[in-house]
Amino acid sequence: MGRRILMLPGDHIGGEIVAEADKVLRAVDRCFGLGLDLDYGLIGGAALDVEGVPLPDSTLASARQSDAILLGAVGGPQWDGVARELRPERGLLKIRSELGLFGNLRPALLYPQLAGASSLKPEIVAGLDLLIVRELTGGIYFGEPRGVRTLENGEREGFNTDVYRESEIQRIAHLAFRLARQRDRRLCSVDKANVLEVTALWREVLESIAPSYPDVELTHLYVDNAAMQLVMAPKQFDVIVTGNLFGDILSDAAAMLTGSIGMLPSASLNEAGFGLYEPCHGSAPDISGQGRANPLATILSVAMMMRYTLAEPAVAIAIEAAVGQVLDAGLRTADICAQGQTAITTEAMGDAVVAALSQHSSTRHSS
Repeated sequence: MGRRILMLPGDHIGGEIVAEADKVLRAVDRCFGLGLDLDYGLIGGAALDVEGVPLPDSTLASARQSDAILLGAVGGPQWDGVARELRPERGLLKIRSELGLFGNLRPALLYPQLAGASSLKPEIVAGLDLLIVRELTGGIYFGEPRGVRTLENGEREGFNTDVYRESEIQRIAHLAFRLARQRDRRLCSVDKANVLEVTALWREVLESIAPSYPDVELTHLYVDNAAMQLVMAPKQFDVIVTGNLFGDILSDAAAMLTGSIGMLPSASLNEAGFGLYEPCHGSAPDISGQGRANPLATILSVAMMMRYTLAEPAVAIAIEAAVGQVLDAGLRTADICAQGQTAITTEAMGDAVVAALSQHSSTRHSS
């Protein structure tokens, strides 16, 4: 029986990078006989322009009927003037909420070929391999009440509510502990428990769950200290778990340790293991249509899809090996291009990964 993948290119470079991931999906389908069926839908500004909403009912219905989702990117300056509830990003927030995609996995892995691309000294980042687990459907991004009101003196006041239920914290904590068990068995929980009651509860819940995972070492850091430690000594971390707001900020900081956010994939999972996979970077309207976007984060998101939702670890390893082979060959898009190197296009990078996969296929079938 075939497995249905919903492809949501989104906006600006989203279409360019998803096109390269499409090639990779079709290549591994041929190589491994996965029985994939690729379907396409609209989200973000592209959906707003056609359907009048950032997440059409048809896209959500297709998502519910799929085995996994691959997303490009959403947003762009041409939609900055629309009503807040119609912003392209609202489509992404809604699909996460509707599908219960509570657990965001964002690895920060430094490929040895790119150690010189990091803004930090190579000795600080060489060998970096950490995973940030961010709670994605609660916290201040979804809490009520929220809004902007006018006070009696005529001054306007903006307000948001940071709220987590105990069950929401338990759910993300169990996921993080299980993932830590698959790695180096060290879990750091990030909060601001000395100031915010909601994160004091977060810490209490993490501590209450820790005895169920005696093989995993649990530590805690305040978010400001965690940010400092990420820059000072990032290799001390294995798995970091934190709430929606802190995770949003820290994962982007961790991404840049690797030299380019264009290299980093992500997964958003629900309790059943269903996932939406997307690169960590945005829609990059400044380079849209120029063939300069790096498709590797999207291609590596396909690898995460194979590992976490489709239960095809051998396919994930093959994709990651192909990316490594391409980097070994010195192929670079503009964002990871060092002085003296010549950048290749988005399409050429995708073709190179497919070629590497084809070599893997030939080796696999001849062995």
